[in-house]
Amino acid sequence: MPDLKGTSITWLGHATVLITTPKGTTILIDPFIEQNPKYPKDYRLPEKIDLLLITHGHMDHIADAVPVAKKHGPIAIGMVELIDWLQSKGVKEGKGIGMNFGGSHQHADVTLTLTEARHSSSITDGDKTLYGGNPAGFVIAIDNGPVLYHAGDTTVFSDMQLIRDLYHPELAMLPIGDHYTMGPKAAALAAKFLGVKTVLPIHFGTFPPLVGTPAQLEKELAGSGVTVIHTDPGKTLS
Repeated sequence: MPDLKGTSITWLGHATVLITTPKGTTILIDPFIEQNPKYPKDYRLPEKIDLLLITHGHMDHIADAVPVAKKHGPIAIGMVELIDWLQSKGVKEGKGIGMNFGGSHQHADVTLTLTEARHSSSITDGDKTLYGGNPAGFVIAIDNGPVLYHAGDTTVFSDMQLIRDLYHPELAMLPIGDHYTMGPKAAALAAKFLGVKTVLPIHFGTFPPLVGTPAQLEKELAGSGVTVIHTDPGKTLS
């Protein structure tokens, strides 16, 4: 395990991740809970959620965004079109911050930067399919803590080297499932481009097409010095 410097990270299955900083700022990413077969059913989110980060509009990333926002009252952050949609569903004024690529927002001890992702983004709203803005990832820079990167849904792209040069992430949460995102081979190249020393695999094993595994990623990274975290949903890394 890397030195997280007092930060805790809990993978909750698929791309859903809960982060708590040393100063107690709580960050929930891509809430997919009720319909997520990998979500630990005995796990309860903390009452206090400060920030809700959403990478894109697909159901398996925003299914529980509205109920979480209404119950816990976090500030929701993501691509501007996606946040506009959340506010149309009752997220209170002042509780949504729409951004775009390269933009940053500081909250307490956390600086968030929206980064590019190579995917698609649409919102299923009843019988309508709505434009969800561009898909994105997040760099999460924690004061006196690590710099984390959640890639969202993406394939590898060479501009990940710009994320390395600009933000110097130490740990990357990378999709490895294949089919809808990159698989282990491409994720290993992403880790190289990003210059990270640790990878937390996400977006694998939830549904039958998502066949990539952490063991395959570890094999692809053999000899690179990059550590692959093997963990179960609901277990906290600290």
